Amino acid sequence: MEQPRKAVVVTGFGPFGEHTVNASWIAVQELEKLGLGDSVDLHVYEIPVEYKTVQRLIPALWEKHSPQLVVHVGVSGMATTVTLEKCGHNKGYKGLDNRHFCPGSQCCVEDGPESIDSVIDMDAVCERLTELGLDVTVTISQDAGRYLCDFTYYTSLYQGHGRSAFVHVPPLGKPYNADQLGRALRVIIAEMLGVLEQSDRQGSCCRQR
Repeated sequence: MEQPRKAVVVTGFGPFGEHTVNASWIAVQELEKLGLGDSVDLHVYEIPVEYKTVQRLIPALWEKHSPQLVVHVGVSGMATTVTLEKCGHNKGYKGLDNRHFCPGSQCCVEDGPESIDSVIDMDAVCERLTELGLDVTVTISQDAGRYLCDFTYYTSLYQGHGRSAFVHVPPLGKPYNADQLGRALRVIIAEMLGVLEQSDRQGSCCRQR
């Protein structure tokens, strides 16, 4: 019996500040060309660097696609590796977005938990990627930066009950090109899906006992 296709949503960000070409969206477009295989329906979106748009768009994407996984990709000017973020944070948003706005409450979700961890074991994903020997270095982080990246991640983790991931990439050419980033994303997301499926299977076994 043929397995139903899984929906995976992947987002990158539009331009902001010094990032007039945002490496995250370039990387996501490269991923779109490659696809995630025959068993996955890949949906990609470019997100403007605006708090209010994120608050509206992220819940809408979860509702529209009922995805198996949502992966957000962002650029970090400080990064020299591809970085898997473990969690999103609710408070501390003081930086102005592209519309010179920031939330008056400086938080994502009123009365939401302080932070939310992804249900994906990022250490296991990182270990596996190291074994595969990608031509990019992958590391782990627990601080996505208290700007639109972290804000988007927390909002998505809250909506999707933790079935979300965030990947920070360096600016283009520092040191990786668009093709390398796109290929790395493809392998990273495939591994994340594998880890999710394994934990889902273990969870269903536990429930059936």
